[in-house]
Amino acid sequence: MRGMNRWVIATAGVFLQVALGAVYAWSVFRIPLAKQFGWSIPEVTLTFTISIFVLGIAAFFGGLWLNRRGPRIVALTGGVLYGVGVFLASFSDHGLWWLYLSYGVIGGIGLGFGYIVPVAVLVKWFPDRRGLITGIAVGGFGAGALITAPVATRLIQTVGVLHTFAYRGIAFLIVTVVSGAFMQNPPEGWKPAGWSPSATQTAQRAKRDYTLHEALATWQWWALWFLLFLNTSAGISVISQEAPMFQELARVSAAVAAGIVGVVSLGNALGRVFWAAVSDVITRKATFFVMFLLQVLLFWFLPSITSASILTVVAFVVLLCYGGGFGTMPAFAADYFGAKNVGPIYGLMLTAWGFASAFGPLLIAYMRQASGSYRGALHVIAGVMLFSAVLPVLVSPPQDGQIESKGQMPSSVHAKGAGTGNPRPVH
Repeated sequence: MRGMNRWVIATAGVFLQVALGAVYAWSVFRIPLAKQFGWSIPEVTLTFTISIFVLGIAAFFGGLWLNRRGPRIVALTGGVLYGVGVFLASFSDHGLWWLYLSYGVIGGIGLGFGYIVPVAVLVKWFPDRRGLITGIAVGGFGAGALITAPVATRLIQTVGVLHTFAYRGIAFLIVTVVSGAFMQNPPEGWKPAGWSPSATQTAQRAKRDYTLHEALATWQWWALWFLLFLNTSAGISVISQEAPMFQELARVSAAVAAGIVGVVSLGNALGRVFWAAVSDVITRKATFFVMFLLQVLLFWFLPSITSASILTVVAFVVLLCYGGGFGTMPAFAADYFGAKNVGPIYGLMLTAWGFASAFGPLLIAYMRQASGSYRGALHVIAGVMLFSAVLPVLVSPPQDGQIESKGQMPSSVHAKGAGTGNPRPVH
């Protein structure tokens, strides 16, 4: 695979993310599993929670492993674990614990390993389009459910829920392993022919590559973690309450609310590409600032909307911003800490996703119960977004003095990581 075109690697990364993003289609399994085995909906839903929580942890360890052994082995291992985990879920007649272990834990580890690889690899291949390319990659993850959910629904109706797990597991194993085989880093110091960073790009990027330890010693890493946490908390609070909130605000039926959910979920996928591409033009800082200010208005006026069509548009834009955080942050991390070690640096940053997945839904559920309506909860989130808008204004690339003044050597004198024996430059 020497001399491979970078767009081939990018395409493989998108296919890998689409297969992994099928985890977002978990909702189609809830009722069939509950009916077949007598489990409650919360018990079945916990499987998804486990897989996403494990994803966040595994992405960090996958990033560390990637730096030591290269991306291909991590991607292949992730693909095998994910495919096998989904396949083993077909034996869930052993009990609920088996579903948690197979789909939740084994599949979740595979998800984490696989998710971090395209992000870490593509920011190295596309220094000229960091935002766009990572947005496209994680956009595949957001679109996974849109592509795989209809197929899963049809399979459940024809062969049953357990056989559906088996078929999906085999399919995911093939797609992820084939796609993962294409994952490789460019040669050290590679850049596209004739390309040099613009003055704006140079001003927003670190002068060197930081190690994970060095990145964690800067306040900027924690600021980016908090940006991702706040943006994810806002969006996922709506995701967790979409159907009942639409029914309450627009007075629509459950069937209509479900249709709105399907439409607005497109925003999650499209936002990852749209805002990431915008960030290449107006900078990552400005992108987060605009997304936060936009959400201040959206969440403030959301409880006053009674039109189902207008509600759909507003909720769509909220999820557009939610996806935008995931699309923009990998490039943000690479800008501030260098592309070389973005695997572990951004992998650990993804723990913000796990914390937000608990905080956002709990906040809106508690506020809804306390006030008796969604108005108070949505206004609180608008206030949080107003506070959040200050952070991207304050954050700036770390300076070498922050680390070197503490007696640590610049990353350029550290030994080069393994796994970068890669192809000749390509264009």
